[in-house]
Parts: sequence; C-alpha cells; structure tokens
Amino acid sequence: MAGLTYSTYVQQIATMAVVSATDPNFTIIIPSMIDYAELRIQRDLDFLSTQISNSSYAFTSGNNILTIPTSSFITLQTFEVINGLGVSTPLLSVAKEYIQNVYGSGGANGLPQYFAVYGGDSATTGTTSQNIIVGPTPDSAYSLRLTGTVRSASLSATNTTTFISVYLPDLLIMASMIYISAYQRNFGRQNDDPQMAQSYESQYQALKAGALVEENRKKFEAAAWTSYSPAPTATPMRG
Repeated sequence: MAGLTYSTYVQQIATMAVVSATDPNFTIIIPSMIDYAELRIQRDLDFLSTQISNSSYAFTSGNNILTIPTSSFITLQTFEVINGLGVSTPLLSVAKEYIQNVYGSGGANGLPQYFAVYGGDSATTGTTSQNIIVGPTPDSAYSLRLTGTVRSASLSATNTTTFISVYLPDLLIMASMIYISAYQRNFGRQNDDPQMAQSYESQYQALKAGALVEENRKKFEAAAWTSYSPAPTATPMRG
C-alpha cells in the first residue's frame, strides 16, 4: 500500500478537480481543504493512534482543581492518581455537582476517588486551559497519569506523510473532494453539477463505515468485544 504523500495528494486532487496543481486559486485553499478533510475524519473515527498518555501533571495538597492546557487533550478518557509507593488508583468520572455536594468545604481531605470536567478558564473561555475538579480534595502532592485523544499531525509540504494519508488515503481523497466541490461551485441544486458533492459524500460515508469497523477492531470493540471482523452468519454470542 503506497498511500499518499503531500505532493501526490495535491496532484491527485488537482487531477480529479480538473485544475492545475499550480493554479494560485487552488493552492491557496489547500491548507483549508486538508483541515476540513482531516478534522472530519478524526471526529468520525476516534483513532486508536491518537490516544496518548501524559504523566507530567501533579496535584498540590489542599487544591481540588487541576488545570491543564486545552491543547493537551481533545477528549479526556482516564484519570489515575499515583501515590508515593507508585500505586495507581483510577478515578471514576462523575458529575461536578456530586463532588461539590459530597466533598464541599469542610470535608476531609484524602486520596481522590472521583473526577469531573469543570470547564474552561474564565480569562480565555477555555481557549488556554481547562479545569478538572476531584474529590476528596488531595491531602498530598500526588502524581497523575491522564489518557485521552489528541489531533494527529497534519499533512503539509514539510510533514509529507501522516497516519491518515498513509493508511486511509481513499477516505482523505473523498473528504477533500467534498470540500473542493464548494470551490468549484458544485455544492447546491442551482449549480452545473448539483450531484457532485452528494456523490462524494456518499462515497465518503461508504468508506467511513469500513474504516470505523477497522478502528473498533484495533480497540477490541468489534463484535463480542473482539478484534475480528463482524461475521453476519455467526452473530449469536457463544457460551
């Protein structure tokens, strides 16, 4: 599987769009076209490859709010507290109202057991950082391990290949052609080819369905929580 590099991607889109790859009107929209395609694919598929672990944060004693940069995670998935002996304790996700009511002022401090997303920083309305509240309030400077999803590196002239361009080149092309349909003014029913965007959208949805199954298989979230492809003739669970 050859996949796509930045140059072959640009050339293929230009060929399918019947436009010169060096056309200034085309080249100026390439970054926005890549953003549209990559962001849509990542929101649809929740890649295993974009799930990371970060152990650079720690609690301070007596403070039940943890502030982390918004850029650290797109979605937070798991939260672990590590004590001085290196023992890890996973925290349970709850509503922030539960922590506020059960572990409000006057409550005993201890090893945190619960966490809740608390919102963005007020100064930049979440552009800079996001807050997480825990309960009980930490009684020591515990180390932390957070896991969650991030955005994958974007395809560009300097970053010539990405996970998406190598392993999902077909999906990348279809998502890009939906965007390019707007550039070609073929996005609505009053245009020369009103079915163009819908045709690429239909192909994108078909390819996405297969890619979604594959991502679920990687995470052992396919049929019966296995890594195998769904088998229509063997759908009842065994045992």
